[in-house]
Amino acid sequence: MIKSFDFYFDFASPYAFLAHREVRKIEKENLIKINYMPVLLGGLLKSAGIKANFEIPIKAKYMIEDCKMWAEKYHIDFKFNSSFPIISLNLMRCVLLAKKKKFEDDFIDKIFDAIWKNDLNLNDNLIIEKLLQKMNINYKKFLSDASDQKIKDDLRRRTHDAYEKGIFGTPSFIVNNKIFWGQDRLEFVINEAKK
Repeated sequence: MIKSFDFYFDFASPYAFLAHREVRKIEKENLIKINYMPVLLGGLLKSAGIKANFEIPIKAKYMIEDCKMWAEKYHIDFKFNSSFPIISLNLMRCVLLAKKKKFEDDFIDKIFDAIWKNDLNLNDNLIIEKLLQKMNINYKKFLSDASDQKIKDDLRRRTHDAYEKGIFGTPSFIVNNKIFWGQDRLEFVINEAKK
């Protein structure tokens, strides 16, 4: 048996998707609920003075193959999004609204899959609209509500708080006040969560 832990994520990160799929397995196997902590990856990178992987061509090329390798190891259906990078600001705000409306888990699963399994271009509002309609969500009202200043401030605060704790990228995890960065650190997260 393991205790729960915090999982900091942003839909923009393919590594966060890989971690998410593994976290769902951990939840099921251990009958626990992991604390999903939405943050804005771009905000973390800016605060830390780090360039995004896609801004460094040699690193971007490596990242594509690396993600495919990890997906194969984890037996995860994965397709590197052909519209990468995905601008996730509004989607991350929507997570906070989905949390308030009590359908956060389903929303997170469907958005992650849309981007990193189904290769949908969620930079396109028409595609987002269709996806939300399939989830029986009123697209215009939902996006309007997600643009509320309180939601914007909440995401900004969560991102700032994460950075202040020492988080500089996604996916990241905190358990027993220890930070682990990267989906390849889940084994260490689980070992720490057993203590």
